Amino acid sequence: MVKLRLKRCGRKQIYRIVAIDVRSRREGRDLRKVGFYDPIKNQIYLNVPAILYFLEKGAQPTGTVHDISKKAGVFTELHLNQQTKFN
Repeated sequence: MVKLRLKRCGRKQIYRIVAIDVRSRREGRDLRKVGFYDPIKNQIYLNVPAILYFLEKGAQPTGTVHDISKKAGVFTELHLNQQTKFN
């Protein structure tokens, strides 16, 4: 199973948002980097097509990644993509 979660990089509180296998540790090898989050400067960069791809394939975001993605409007795009597939 794949999860979208935060991976720490550097000594500061800067995180990458990665798609990673649940059996891997937090700093383990990721499948793909899909975003960046800096809580101190409140900067967020998301690769929305990559996130949508993993969510459509069944990836589960962690709570923090879910909140970040929701704030960026990723789930509204996912909902719109699912509606166009069924129509």
